[in-house]
Amino acid sequence: MAQSVWSGTRKYSFLVLLAGLLSGGLSIPPAIAFDFFGLFGGRDEAPPPPNAQTLPYNLDFTVAGGDKDLVQVLKDASTLQSLKGDPPPDAEALVRRAEADLPRLNDALWGAGYYNARIAINVAGVPLSLQSPRPEAAIRAATVYRSQALVPIQVTVDPGPQFVLRNVAILDARTGRPFMPDDLPPRVVQIEPGDPARAADIVAAQARIVDHFRAESRPFAKVTGQNPVVIHPAQVMDISLTVDPGPQAGIGGIAIRGAENVDPAVVRSFIYTEPGDPYSPAALASMRKSILNIEALSSVRIREGETLDAYGNLPLFVDITERPPRVIGASVQYSTTDGPAVRAYWAHRNLFGGAERLRLEGSLFYLTENGGRPEDDEDFDWDDLGGRFRATFLKPALGGTRNDFLAEALVERDRTEGYTSRLVNGTAGIRHRFSEKFSIQGGIEYEKGQASDILGQVDYTLVGLPLSVTYDSTDNTLDPTEGMKLLASVTPYPDFLGSSVPMTIARGTASAYWSIDEESRYILAGRLGLGSIIGADLEEIPANRRFFAGGGGSVRGFGYRTLSPFFLGEPIGGRSLLEASVEARIKVTDTIGIVPFVDAGTAFESSYPDFDDSIRVSAGLGLRYYTAIGPIRLDVAVPVRRERGDDRSFAIYVGIGQAF
Repeated sequence: MAQSVWSGTRKYSFLVLLAGLLSGGLSIPPAIAFDFFGLFGGRDEAPPPPNAQTLPYNLDFTVAGGDKDLVQVLKDASTLQSLKGDPPPDAEALVRRAEADLPRLNDALWGAGYYNARIAINVAGVPLSLQSPRPEAAIRAATVYRSQALVPIQVTVDPGPQFVLRNVAILDARTGRPFMPDDLPPRVVQIEPGDPARAADIVAAQARIVDHFRAESRPFAKVTGQNPVVIHPAQVMDISLTVDPGPQAGIGGIAIRGAENVDPAVVRSFIYTEPGDPYSPAALASMRKSILNIEALSSVRIREGETLDAYGNLPLFVDITERPPRVIGASVQYSTTDGPAVRAYWAHRNLFGGAERLRLEGSLFYLTENGGRPEDDEDFDWDDLGGRFRATFLKPALGGTRNDFLAEALVERDRTEGYTSRLVNGTAGIRHRFSEKFSIQGGIEYEKGQASDILGQVDYTLVGLPLSVTYDSTDNTLDPTEGMKLLASVTPYPDFLGSSVPMTIARGTASAYWSIDEESRYILAGRLGLGSIIGADLEEIPANRRFFAGGGGSVRGFGYRTLSPFFLGEPIGGRSLLEASVEARIKVTDTIGIVPFVDAGTAFESSYPDFDDSIRVSAGLGLRYYTAIGPIRLDVAVPVRRERGDDRSFAIYVGIGQAF
């Protein structure tokens, strides 16, 4: 059995290994690879059958002690393994491939902390070693297998003992002395004497140290020296890292570049930092996310200056790329309770050169009664058809400030199992952005409509003064993995403004998202919604303004807007609302996920939730297909307890984006 050998000194080889890790040229994978029922796949690709054109081979790894995690580390580093599905044309190329694996496997073992490992690669029974660059015996032995059988290749490894760290020193380049715990807490370094001497752990420690100092407003922090020393008799390593934290700095001047058709002043209004504010990578990430709220832009890149300015601040350069101004789109949605719906829209994202957005949107939806069973809905009924046309306009950054002007016009005919409504609505308002997360909006609203249900018909006029507050710290609109979202609104409709139904409507929703693991494959999500109407009796309130629960965006498993007080067997809506949902979003693969969930809620006749009333609960399971534009959602929900009048045993929902 041939043994691989080291070339050069141990210290030099380890430095090369560290450099490879830092540059991305060598990857030390996680020790544990999780494969859910084989759905991740791809690591043990079967070789093609024997043939006359190539020389396929069968590969076997054996590690003394049977460490499966170490076997996977070796497989991930091996070109024999990664190219098994692409066999070489002849025996000479196969032997060269095997020879190239010897130093790769050595590097992988060093990275895992095994510095006295013995490696043997046998091709067709002939051992290879680093000392024998082109063994003719292995070539001849492998040639015999052409068109006959797979060439057997065995990789046998005796890793020996795993070395541990003996001394760990993190030195300040300015003084040559170790950092004090107050300047560099041990929780940042995370390596200490007694830990395995893994190169990947040391590289990760360097990254954490640099990130720590950059978060402390030191943009030029860097590791200036690495000094690993391996002591073989003691099976230990001493490691010292020299770190230059660099000077503390604030954020300097911000230059907007690449704005050809969008006013740079608009972009600047979405940047909430000012010169002199403390520098941090988090501040830059927040800045980029905020700028991307401008729909006229497709990408944002923030480049840091190479030197500080005269005030000790770091100049920033914001490079933006604009989107095509016009966009058109359409979508289709269906659920067995809400029925089918189609939507189409056209938008201009930079109407006058100031990132103004004009959006025209139309939708049609059809109420499928009786649970959507075809045998009960054979005849098309025009009365069950609803639709809306909406036009919205946004003028951001009025005069370069953080104030935005918003206007909307709406024409709608709505049809639910409980009521039919027709209305025209117009709103206009000003939104002030305090930060990328927090804003407040106020304005005026006018609506004239007609709503009819089992309680009768209400012809109404509403003139209100809507006020809303929004807080959003989530990381993604369609598929959030962390953060929270709060929306609270209150709209008084006083009679002195011309409202025929004087009342005040208040509503609030809150949702939170928690990523259990670092890769966000397991997400817990929760939502709570509340609503209240005061100042008018139930029968005076237009049916479309009352609160209802049930349906795809509310309590899944129940009919659209069917959870509410009833009169003569028909839902009539309520003056208050309670909704709650809990989901576990689990990614099975990078593109497939499952989502078990529980929903609860109903509407109440009183102006405040009355917990003496029955709160309806449903449970279900969802399937997610993750795409670049967001997850495609399929949910199946069932009521936990069916009551008299419930004619649905389950409901199915299909759409784009998470449920909340």
